[in-house]
Amino acid sequence: MNKWQKTELLRISGQRVEFDSPMSRHTTFRVGGNAEALYEAGDSETLCRVMSFLVKEGIPYIVAGRGSNLLVRDGGIGGTVILLSGAFTRISCNKSDVSEISVGAGLPIADLLIRCRAEGITGLEFLAGIPGTVGGAVAMNAGAFGNEIGAKVHKLKLVTQTGGLEERDRSRLRFSYRSLDLEKGVVITQVTFQLDRDTQERVAEKIANYLKRRRETQPLEYPSAGSVFKNPVNDYAGRLIEEAGLKGKTIGGAMISNKHANFIINKGGATATDILALINLAREEVRRRAGVQLELEIRIVGDLV
Repeated sequence: MNKWQKTELLRISGQRVEFDSPMSRHTTFRVGGNAEALYEAGDSETLCRVMSFLVKEGIPYIVAGRGSNLLVRDGGIGGTVILLSGAFTRISCNKSDVSEISVGAGLPIADLLIRCRAEGITGLEFLAGIPGTVGGAVAMNAGAFGNEIGAKVHKLKLVTQTGGLEERDRSRLRFSYRSLDLEKGVVITQVTFQLDRDTQERVAEKIANYLKRRRETQPLEYPSAGSVFKNPVNDYAGRLIEEAGLKGKTIGGAMISNKHANFIINKGGATATDILALINLAREEVRRRAGVQLELEIRIVGDLV
């Protein structure tokens, strides 16, 4: 970005841009170089103007959510990283349909579940313990314990790459395993779920049970990005990595978890380069031993040092 572009981005965004912002502060891996620009969007109107400007100027952008499914290389990331806050973290329940709930895409999943528990709304408890935002979870069709968030989505509000606002109902959304088919550059701003009613006590019990299962099987005490690889058809990435003898394998400050082999954890002082080395090693060993090509579930962005 040149000086004029930076000045304009600051002006259009209402001074909500930080330059050379360390992405280690904005990813759950707690690694990564600096973002050239970090824009904290607080409302749809301004976000539309900013995106229109970025596209017009040919400045690349990504939406980071809470960085829970993201690995930023140590050389940092050019262009603009967008975080959703403010109006994008609100929740509203449809008074005429108490099981319909509209949620800002920037809301942390944990906060959504707190509201569901308070309202006695059930159907999303399986997300308990996932550290991301609602928008990020929908964009990748997050799932656990045989459930997927896409099955609960009723409609989405979006900002298109040209800076326009659009609403899409269920019939226009194509979910698949860990994926939602959206055009490049589209940003989810609000999600409306169609859920069911239950008692507060039963919803709380379900959330607690899912959290217990997650804590027993996943290394939640360490920084990570969750599952690194998608599960192959009729198999599990974690099983294949474990069969390759890589549980506990350490490079620098990064380690393939002893608790769950599809998790790479930051034991302290890890770099993105350390994590990438383990990713490549796991892929190579699984391909060599099992003949399976593991596909990434996380996103890798940015530049090498």
